Amino acid sequence: MLYLSISILSLLTGFLLDICFGDPHRLPHPVRWIGALISALEKAMDSCFKKSKTAQRLAGGCLVIIVTVISTAIPLGLLILAHWLHPALHFALASVFCYQILAVKSLKTESMKVYHQLKQHNTEGAKQAVSMIVGRDTAHLTQAQIAKAAVETIAENTSDGAVAPLFFMLIGGAPLGFFYKAVNTMDSMVGYRSERYQYFGTAAARLDDVLNYIPARISAYLMIAAAFFAGYDAKAALRVYRRDKRNHPSPNSAHTEAVCAGALHIQLAGSAFYFGKLHKKPTIGNAVRPIEAKDICRANRLLYLTSFMALIAGLCLKSLLLLCFI
Repeated sequence: MLYLSISILSLLTGFLLDICFGDPHRLPHPVRWIGALISALEKAMDSCFKKSKTAQRLAGGCLVIIVTVISTAIPLGLLILAHWLHPALHFALASVFCYQILAVKSLKTESMKVYHQLKQHNTEGAKQAVSMIVGRDTAHLTQAQIAKAAVETIAENTSDGAVAPLFFMLIGGAPLGFFYKAVNTMDSMVGYRSERYQYFGTAAARLDDVLNYIPARISAYLMIAAAFFAGYDAKAALRVYRRDKRNHPSPNSAHTEAVCAGALHIQLAGSAFYFGKLHKKPTIGNAVRPIEAKDICRANRLLYLTSFMALIAGLCLKSLLLLCFI
């Protein structure tokens, strides 16, 4: 019961720390260490890229196993040691871990840099800012396309950076949260369908799809409710969600994008260039009006409301579970 109480309080504390402080770039961050581990292992496995498709897939599978085991075992061991020393230390460390796993404030901060550059009509500055949060080529984007890219990132990462980490931390605390972040980081680094990663990144991409399957759908319905409370068009959000939720190569990404597009009466997605190649994708939503820089602010409002609702709902469910043990 003590473990469960600490889990609830540390998640709440970690969420509030993230909302208040975001990601201080000067401080060490476990997700950066996970990224460094992935890069080091990829370099060590470099010879596999010259071999068969099967060898690349096997190497990619080994990468997933090594990274997830290390990323989960270390925080778990530290939390067990901290609890053995004192429950208060366990709570403090778990709170910091939960804080580091979440990315609500940092997503808003980085996307608002794009907004401010667009408001100043600084297209080159906006391209530079948006290139930090999207994977597509940004060199030839117009201001409207820059705004659209930022809104899409906010909508998609409402699940990946907020609801999904909360979902896994509610189930298994910070260690399971780090397991999710490790998989999500691998997918963002090697899960592309580029010539180099097409086979090597298969395991990471597939596992990321599996882990995000439920959170993406929870996020969509929470965002529809958030659209209602924010004063946006919740009915259109639900209608577009039902119609366009599969309009993406990923089985999960279009869910929150469709809700956001419907709520704001804009059109998202469509074809884009990645690594110099045009990837043709269907559109999401209806172009009721042209997209504008202010839509970045509106998407961030949906991000915050959805995240708060996910936290409240999750903590209520876990508190009920705690009461069952009393």
